Amino acid sequence: MVQVFICPSGKEEVPRWREAFGDALTQDPDQALQEVASGDCVWVPSRLANWHQLVATLSQRGAIVCVLSLAPDAREALDALGAGARGYAHALSSPEVLRQMSLVTSHNGVWVYPELMAQFLSTTWQALGEPEPDESEVLQALTQRERAVALLVTRGRSNKEIAQELCIAERTVKAHLGAIYRKLGLRGRAQLLVKLSVPKAELHHSMN
Repeated sequence: MVQVFICPSGKEEVPRWREAFGDALTQDPDQALQEVASGDCVWVPSRLANWHQLVATLSQRGAIVCVLSLAPDAREALDALGAGARGYAHALSSPEVLRQMSLVTSHNGVWVYPELMAQFLSTTWQALGEPEPDESEVLQALTQRERAVALLVTRGRSNKEIAQELCIAERTVKAHLGAIYRKLGLRGRAQLLVKLSVPKAELHHSMN
């Protein structure tokens, strides 16, 4: 898997990025839009003026996108995941963390730093069967079993764990997730977490 770090000049980089991935490429945004292929892992700094659009475009092409921030916060993380990123972390994360992010996201997982994941999970609705009024139409689109699967996803369960908890086959879990994504217009687990989280403004306020 090709690792690509996006830098404004195409040359600037953080030493620990190179330590994490010795053969990583550095590209400017325009070059990345031309050369990044499906399956590449692309690291996008949130200090770029157009990072939201870059994340959305690259993820739609099938790239695995991780956003790196010098000042991580919950609101920006939600924006990143909502745009299609699979990972979000501090730009100065250790090489070990960067490698872990790459491994998790390349296997269709979602990676955010532990403190932020705890915040996500603690502010996710506890019962999809009793949605907030503004979200009722969204949740009514799901069957009872799909709601159960979605709830377990927000609790951090893997497909295998969901299958065991609901006493169904893992392939059935995948089928339910596919139906959930189609019905809600989502591209994966990351966007499902965002969709079922409290409003961004409230989450941001709760962390201040």
